[in-house]
Amino acid sequence: MMEQWLPLFFVSVMGLALLVYIILDGYDLGIGLLLPLADDTQKDQMIAAIGPFWDANETWIVLGVGVLLIAFPRAHGIILTELYLPVTIMLIGLVLRGVSFDFRVKAHSDYKGLWNRLFFIGSLLAATSQGWMLGSYIMGLRANGITYVFAFFIALALPALYIMLGCGWLFIKAEGDLHARAIYWARQTVLPMGLGIFLISIATPIASAAIAAKWFSLPAAIGLLPIPVTTFMAFSSIYWALQHPAVLQGRNSWLVFAGLVTICLMSALGLAYSIYPDIIINRLTIEETASSAASLRFAFWGTAIAVPMIGVYTFYIYRIFGGKARALSYE
Repeated sequence: MMEQWLPLFFVSVMGLALLVYIILDGYDLGIGLLLPLADDTQKDQMIAAIGPFWDANETWIVLGVGVLLIAFPRAHGIILTELYLPVTIMLIGLVLRGVSFDFRVKAHSDYKGLWNRLFFIGSLLAATSQGWMLGSYIMGLRANGITYVFAFFIALALPALYIMLGCGWLFIKAEGDLHARAIYWARQTVLPMGLGIFLISIATPIASAAIAAKWFSLPAAIGLLPIPVTTFMAFSSIYWALQHPAVLQGRNSWLVFAGLVTICLMSALGLAYSIYPDIIINRLTIEETASSAASLRFAFWGTAIAVPMIGVYTFYIYRIFGGKARALSYE
């Protein structure tokens, strides 16, 4: 009995880890993308808003890729081989971000602007490469023109989502001029983000007949209706809140971020339904690529301990550093 649900357990943990990563590291990638639009004082405030959290945020992608390697080694080999170039670009971007984050405060003032630019470049490389990887994965990692076009558009749409997450985080953590500036940035980004999500939702079933059959056959289409409806309601709430910035003050400062989390959750549920029971669309199922039952049983106990510990650690960090961002300090 245990062997039957272990592969589903591990794929669920992997999906959860990647979803949490997109939400949490998404907002600090978004803030990195916005950095060139701020003045020097605002740049320091923006870095202070993510400083205590971003290492904890990146833990989730390590967990997700680790579970893929341990529980689905065959799929891990195929996915990382097919996505070797964008994975490499993403890692270069993440390294650039880490180096720039530390060096921007330690460098002579003449070089601080350089490290700010490198922080932006690292954020751009990481965000666009993740979008490309997501698009290629949804297309089943097929090397053809349709896959490349689809991956290109998701490489543009995902950074827009990250920018919105960054603005949503600044509504929670920032005050004064930076808060007002974040509202302006979000207003400029919300419609491109919404259009990107809509076009991707339309293009995915067009590009994949298997996904189209899952979504547009009865009675499944009726049961799945809450996903697009909830997504539309969340987007409408975000758009309304941005047109009434007074709402985004005090206790309501989290509204936009919560709406974006809802959109991410609905997108993840839709993607999970579209893919299941495959782990690589139209190529490999979860059962076909899962490790042996003995390996999964052994890995289960380590995962059952590690995941709650990472969750508690993340919760603790956010609890300790809650409230508005404090003055930037590297001490």
